[in-house]
Amino acid sequence: MILNKDTAKKTAELLLQVKAIKLNPNEPFNWASGWKSPIYCDNRVTLSYPPVRVFLKEEIAKIVENNYGKPDVIAGVATGAIAIGILVAQELGVPFIYVRPEPKKHGRKNQIEGHLESGQNVVVIEDLISTGNSSLNAVDALKEAGAVVKGMVAIFSYGFDIAEQNFKSKNVALATLSNYENLLEQALDSNYITDKELIMLHEWRRNPNTWKQ
Repeated sequence: MILNKDTAKKTAELLLQVKAIKLNPNEPFNWASGWKSPIYCDNRVTLSYPPVRVFLKEEIAKIVENNYGKPDVIAGVATGAIAIGILVAQELGVPFIYVRPEPKKHGRKNQIEGHLESGQNVVVIEDLISTGNSSLNAVDALKEAGAVVKGMVAIFSYGFDIAEQNFKSKNVALATLSNYENLLEQALDSNYITDKELIMLHEWRRNPNTWKQ
């Protein structure tokens, strides 16, 4: 869910500017899943640009407070959202924890790193939503530990139907600063892509698993 159109466009503009998101429909990227994709997103790049990371931190913090109230704890999803999660927690003045994809095989065998008490209100921070499976895995781990998960806020979402279905099935509220549709609008407005490339990018969005196979 996009809450503010201006924020969505501005976020997309910044992600393109610092090359956290790259669009190349003519020479697509190969995802680990085997899909060919005209888009590649690595929001960790934003951490190298202080004005960008400050913007993201402040906008996410606003959404957290406006949507869920001030939580007891902010949780980042490892590894991509650890840094931005810490920044948001610092902005809100609340503790931070992070959630691994699975428990460690050694030591204390933690999946959740940091101090969490049963019954605490938690908002989860994510950098990127694709299918939503890894994000929701983190939510499950938090709930199993007794946390009350109020919702999740992410920087960017591809907007796949499967992600929307997955979040609905788990009854987890999701808000994102920007998404694929707003990205394409901004990319076209700034002449980052042509009208012909826009058509190709929309085609991928409709059938990402079979595009250019």
